[in-house]
Amino acid sequence: MEKSEILSRVKEVVGQVLSMDVSEITDEANFIFDLGADSMQSVELVAGFEEEFDVELDQDKALEVQTINDAANFVAEYV
Repeated sequence: MEKSEILSRVKEVVGQVLSMDVSEITDEANFIFDLGADSMQSVELVAGFEEEFDVELDQDKALEVQTINDAANFVAEYV
């Protein structure tokens, strides 16, 4: 799967979980500082990525991911 497709799908999940327009989400956006995700939403994001990509992610490592780009790179390791 292409990195650009993964990045696009990651943004879609983030938009859904955080109730944001995907066009407002940049590749370098930090989940907490830029997008305002709280700890509960972080868990929802991981679950959303797992569902979107049909993978099982390492929960602890997934929760350490800070930015959209990092999330796409992390997911890419599993698809």
